[in-house]
Amino acid sequence: MEITSATFIISSTNLSACPSGNLPEYAFIGRSNVGKSSLINMLTHVRDLAKTSSKPGKTVLINHFLINNSWHIVDLPGYGYAKISLQTREKLHKMITDYILKREQLTCLFVLVDSRHEAHDIDLEFIEFLGEKQVPFAIIFTKTDKISQSKLSANLNAYKDVLSKDWEEIPPVFTTSTVKEKGRKELLDYIESINQSVFSI
Repeated sequence: MEITSATFIISSTNLSACPSGNLPEYAFIGRSNVGKSSLINMLTHVRDLAKTSSKPGKTVLINHFLINNSWHIVDLPGYGYAKISLQTREKLHKMITDYILKREQLTCLFVLVDSRHEAHDIDLEFIEFLGEKQVPFAIIFTKTDKISQSKLSANLNAYKDVLSKDWEEIPPVFTTSTVKEKGRKELLDYIESINQSVFSI
């Protein structure tokens, strides 16, 4: 699949403010500064479509982008960023949870994980939560250009080993680099395959 148009639609403070309609939505989430916005810009080939920042915790709203006039990319706030007030953290938690559990248009949630690090409890706990709630999701390992292939393989295998203890089937896994555009085709093909099944129903 090629993306021919990508347009920012709206930033929402809560679930009720999100766009109406029944277009499928592919949401991106992960720990703060994992590279969500950079990945969205790489996928769409639109520079600064999603605003990037070196400062963690910049995304604090639910951001919708209309792709090819037929589906949405959704940039969700990151989780696990401690340098915000408890009130703000609780507000973001509710916003994210409401969207993930109640948004009927959510077709797949992409959980981004920094490939440079070994398994973090906060990522594993979030993944376990998605499994318990039966939320459809896939895992994207980001920033793979910043580590060696051997270290990447070791970190991926470590995650798979942990997940395989509790999961009969491990969710789809993708590896990406926004610098080298690694994983772009695989992700877009995956989204296209889901869209085809959704629209054929």
